[in-house]
Formats: sequence, C-alpha cells, structure tokens
Amino acid sequence: MKDPKTNLWGIDLGGTKVEGAVLKSAASPDVLFRDRVPTESSGGYHHILGQIKKVVDKMESSLGYHPAEIGIATPGTRSPKSGTMRNCNTTCLNGMPLKEDLEKLLEMKVHMANDANCFALAEANMGIAREKYPDARVVFGVIMGTGVGGGVVVDGKVVNGHHGIGGEWGHNYLDPTYGDTCYCGKIGCVEKILAGPALQNFYLSRGGSAKSMKEIYEAFKTGNDEAANLTIQRMIHFFGLALSVVVNILDPDVIVIGGGLGNIELLYNEGRESLQKYIFNDRVFDTPILRPKLGDSAGVFGAAYLSL
Repeated sequence: MKDPKTNLWGIDLGGTKVEGAVLKSAASPDVLFRDRVPTESSGGYHHILGQIKKVVDKMESSLGYHPAEIGIATPGTRSPKSGTMRNCNTTCLNGMPLKEDLEKLLEMKVHMANDANCFALAEANMGIAREKYPDARVVFGVIMGTGVGGGVVVDGKVVNGHHGIGGEWGHNYLDPTYGDTCYCGKIGCVEKILAGPALQNFYLSRGGSAKSMKEIYEAFKTGNDEAANLTIQRMIHFFGLALSVVVNILDPDVIVIGGGLGNIELLYNEGRESLQKYIFNDRVFDTPILRPKLGDSAGVFGAAYLSL
C-alpha cells in the first residue's frame, strides 16, 4: 500500500472519457495508476456519476486504500454562489450540484476546477513551466482550440476567483465589429474571434473553402491563398491584443499555449511581436511563451494537483 498522505488522486471528466490517475506526490509526480472508462454522457447525469465512481473504485482497488480527497477536472465551472455547474459542453451537468453529489457518492472531499485551470496547473507543477522555469511563481495557461480559455496558477495553486471565473480571458470583450453572438451573451468576445471555428468562418467569408485551421495555415505558408493570409494575420493581431490585457493585469512569469491553435508556429514569434505592441511596458517583452509538455495528460494530472 502506498502512503495515502502524499499520493495525489485526480479525475478528468471529459465529453468522451472519464480518466483517473494517482501521482506518487507533488514533489515526485510518478504515475502510480492511470485508467479510463467512457463517459457515456447520453446516459444522463446520474450515469456519469456512476462512471466516475467506477474509475475511483478501480483506483482504490489498485492502490489499496480509500483516499480522503480527490481532484476533478470538469468541462465547465462550478458557481461558488449556487454550487451548481455552468457552461459545460456536456449539457446534462449544467445546473447540477456535481461537487456535493460526488462527495456523497464517493465519501471523500472533492476539489474541482475546469479543464483549462487543470491544464495550467499541470504544466506549472510537472510540465514545461516546471521543467524550464522551476522558480516561476505565476503561470498563465492558454487554451486556443474549438474554444478559448485559460487558467491562472500562483505558487503552484489555481486561482479560481470570487465568481469562479479566474483566467477566463476567452470571454473578455474584444471587438464588437467582429464575431458572432457568443453563448456568454456578448458579440465580439475573444472566443468568437480567436477560436478555431471563428477563424475558419472568417476564412470562408473571405472567399476560402471549408478547411480546418491546420489546412488554412498550410495554405497560408504557400503564399498563394489571400484568404488564408488574411485569416492568419487576423489571428496574430487579435492574439496580441487579447493577451495584452492578461499580461497587463497578471504579468505572468510564463505563458503556456495549449489547444490545436497552439501548434501554429507564428504565435511564438509574430504573436509575441503583436503582444509587444499592446502591453504597458518600457522594454522588450521577454516573458517565455511555451508549447505544453503533457498533451492530453494535463487534465488528469492537473486534477490530481487540486487535491493539494
């Protein structure tokens, strides 16, 4: 039996899978257990609870003890006021007291944060930020993919905030003349301008065909696709403008970019130059902007660190 006082237990509740992992300790995050089951969200809220318990039962069987607490990465956020879930892509979770229900079902304390926060937490504590800049105190994790999100980690811990919206730069008001109406209620928020689907729609509106952002970027590199050129330049401009707000407020030691758009090389050079134009700074912007190290593992590992 491992030492239950130092092991970190985590669950990543995704749209297609529920994954569990146990790390040896915060200081030595060796993976002692990792397994998953399908979420089967079509079965509804209580079925998802059962799938989570199924994974936890496997973890307990493997480790040989029942932990006092566990961290869970969720596809939305928990309202600190109502105690219910909101903004979940797995819509049957919305409006439900997930934390309280899981604490009753699992008979342990549950710590929760959204997947972007857990991404940032994992990269700060055992990922690329820890590897390259171990003394970094403030890490901002960026998600740029089908949506835009983020997480703030200070001294190894997530900053959820008074309303539970810490790090949600994706719904900052950016430009009302661009983008469709977002589910957040605004027109022109960051997500509706910088997320993959928003950029793909812009490409279409400028005469392009239906393509993924990877394909649009490849077309841009040929130099022969004007719609692709306009799309990528738009992304670079608004990336700098949107992220400058975060930098001006937090001034993080490290920024890590996850999500599919994080694979676009220009974000790390021309994107940095764009950011330099908009921040309040009297010298060259030299904050490291890094690619993540942990990939799909970040959610479940970050969840484990929540149990600290």
